[in-house]
Amino acid sequence: MHHIARRRVLAMLALALLLLAAACSSDNGDAANNGATASNGANAGGGNTEANNQNAGSGEDGEGLTPVRVVLDWTPNTNHTGLYVARDKGFFAEQGLEVEIMQPGEGNADTMVATGDVEFGVSYQEGVTQGRVNGVPLVSLAAVIQHNTSGFASPVDKQIETPADFEGMTYGGWGSPIDAAVIESLMQEVEADYSKVNIVNIGNADFFTAVKRDIDFAWIYYAWTGVEAELKGEELNVVYLTDYSDKLDYYTPVLVTNEDLIQDNPDIVQAFVAGAAQGYQYAIDHPADAAEVLIAAEPDLNAELVRASQEWLSPRYQDDAPRWGEQSRDVWAGYADWMFEHELLEQELDVDAAFTNDYLPQ
Repeated sequence: MHHIARRRVLAMLALALLLLAAACSSDNGDAANNGATASNGANAGGGNTEANNQNAGSGEDGEGLTPVRVVLDWTPNTNHTGLYVARDKGFFAEQGLEVEIMQPGEGNADTMVATGDVEFGVSYQEGVTQGRVNGVPLVSLAAVIQHNTSGFASPVDKQIETPADFEGMTYGGWGSPIDAAVIESLMQEVEADYSKVNIVNIGNADFFTAVKRDIDFAWIYYAWTGVEAELKGEELNVVYLTDYSDKLDYYTPVLVTNEDLIQDNPDIVQAFVAGAAQGYQYAIDHPADAAEVLIAAEPDLNAELVRASQEWLSPRYQDDAPRWGEQSRDVWAGYADWMFEHELLEQELDVDAAFTNDYLPQ
């Protein structure tokens, strides 16, 4: 029964996105500027607004540039470095764009992009897949990282080494049904009982504080929280999704837009992706300098963590792909098949409509 209940929740969430479109289209985008709560429940903070305004359109005086917005999925981190580099090194300006990097308001990034509140966003293949199956018009434009480096992390003394060890444990998440779906999927692989997992919403709680207080494990990106654990000298066990199926080596995160922008303003899409590609390529080639760009733009971040994370992550942006941002149809189809096989999708995904490589520089 929990399969059916979860699918209904997902369908209701997708319907809410679509219904929200009419309201958001009439409020002149005010919702995009409200609040500062990240899509996954992390405290987004205010960012360095003054620096953002000063650096937008860097390299030109901003005159004659087309203003666009890109909304992050999370608090600023090294997944986003290429966007900051593209803005602050003038790569977006060279493409004719004045780009504002913003953090999510009351809705999450996917909602804001799907409803047209903002032009671009940072999302995940799993979110795009769930959304498109339920009629949400998101399209992935580029893979920020080629391989899935996320996993379910816990302090070593919790002795959580496989999905079977999730039984009897408390998972701390962000209240997303996707969390539960992936945990159950992994547990199905090892014939473990998902009903024995206690799932709680920890909101913006710090991972290291939460696992000492009221949870046993959480979903992390190694490039940020894993590297932070190394700096703190805290040993973690990480159950990587890719250890249990090649189909779980999906793209996370990705850059997204909506179908209307692709249809109505393909030149803007082309310019944004070109600028982002330059930014991420710079971060690949110059990780130390790229880290300093992010630190200067977001001075509230832990500078030591940014530098260490950037060193770890920069080689993984492109990895074994022929160019940064490249997306494989097999990866998109494989993950959708996995979700469908585990009864996590109402219907099969139209794979070719979910992503495009057409706007990546040749």
